[in-house]
Amino acid sequence: MGTARKARSPCWCSLDSGRSMGLVVDEIVDIVEDRLNIEVVSDQPSVLGSAVIKEKATEIIDLGHYLSQAFEDWFVHKEMATEALTKSLLFVDDSSFFRNMLTPVLKAAGYDVTRCESARAAVQVLQSDRKFDVVVSDIEMPDVNGFEFCEALRRDPRFREIPVLALLSLVTPASIERGRQAGFDDYVAKFDRPDLIAALKDVLTNEAKAAA
Repeated sequence: MGTARKARSPCWCSLDSGRSMGLVVDEIVDIVEDRLNIEVVSDQPSVLGSAVIKEKATEIIDLGHYLSQAFEDWFVHKEMATEALTKSLLFVDDSSFFRNMLTPVLKAAGYDVTRCESARAAVQVLQSDRKFDVVVSDIEMPDVNGFEFCEALRRDPRFREIPVLALLSLVTPASIERGRQAGFDDYVAKFDRPDLIAALKDVLTNEAKAAA
């Protein structure tokens, strides 16, 4: 933990494949190394929510939101975004924090995203006339968890062949084995946005090869 010296127009910068993007701030008050626990989520797409840091309520900005504002394809290669343009995706997560964090990334990758805050709501959407190419589901949800949700999809002939990706807070051998038993096609750590986009590309590519 340390305190940065005051500087004129300090900024946070990120570099990737020859592109750069920065956020300019008035002043760096402090630099803190701590475990982040979002306690109050935000409806603003640029703000993940609020957390208590050093006994002070602090708004946490979503850097991914600004990266996508600067370059729509920041998290994906251009060929990935092109392939995804016609793909519809059902995103299921009871946490508005993660829905707000990941939806812009998925949209930037070219997916047509429909969000649901529970497995029951997702089943209702699937039972309508809407068709989805892929489902991304959280595991830790109340009432019906992600494993039970995926098992229900695999039992239903209408949804049995839809690729389903699991979002895990912690990817472990035990959670992966449980996911295989439930019928998930792949497993991604919740905060790993690039891996999520890559996993989506892989499962959709495999599905297309199987259908050929």
